[in-house]
Amino acid sequence: MKILPKLIGSSVLAFLSVAPLCAQTSKQLEAHGVSVSDTTYQGKAAVRVDALPAASNGQSYAILTGSRFHNGTIEVDLAGKPAANASGGARGFIGIAFRMQGDRYEYIYLRPTNGRAEDQVRRNHSTQYGAQPEYDYERLRKESPEKYESYVDLEPGTWTHYRIVIQGTKARLYVHDAPQPCLIVDDLKLGDSEGPVALWVGPGTEGYFANFKITP
Repeated sequence: MKILPKLIGSSVLAFLSVAPLCAQTSKQLEAHGVSVSDTTYQGKAAVRVDALPAASNGQSYAILTGSRFHNGTIEVDLAGKPAANASGGARGFIGIAFRMQGDRYEYIYLRPTNGRAEDQVRRNHSTQYGAQPEYDYERLRKESPEKYESYVDLEPGTWTHYRIVIQGTKARLYVHDAPQPCLIVDDLKLGDSEGPVALWVGPGTEGYFANFKITP
């Protein structure tokens, strides 16, 4: 198991320029609106991240301590499902937030229960890009229908390989090791910025993350 060195300030940037950044344990995470714990899930050592019931939408994530990301690749194995006491609208929302600037951040997430829904419209909403707090899914769906979400085959509670490639104001989401992206974003709303990375879950989600890696 690879453990993240605790680096601060300019040493973080120096480290990122020469080696991947890996996180495997809850001790490396700063929780915001979530509970975090180490566990084993479906045979993998993982971090469990649960959205707290009182956390508002977009405010449930665990920041990777010492991370500072600009351009590169973020990949992880993740599994999300609605929590036992979740509302009927829960989808197992799970993904990654990046380039965090206080309470502002970009994020790309999955809706696992949508992947094999009988409703085609729900299937079309299996992936989602957004930027908090100004550009949540509701605003983007209203102002730019279909542009920031797409279909990909998903199952709730099942390990899924997730990878995003970010360069400047562009991001590409790859799922299941597919050679082509299932979601393309060419206009990241916060611009060509940088900042910490976080494991992200939405309301009513029980989430698991393993084999997390950042490569600049």
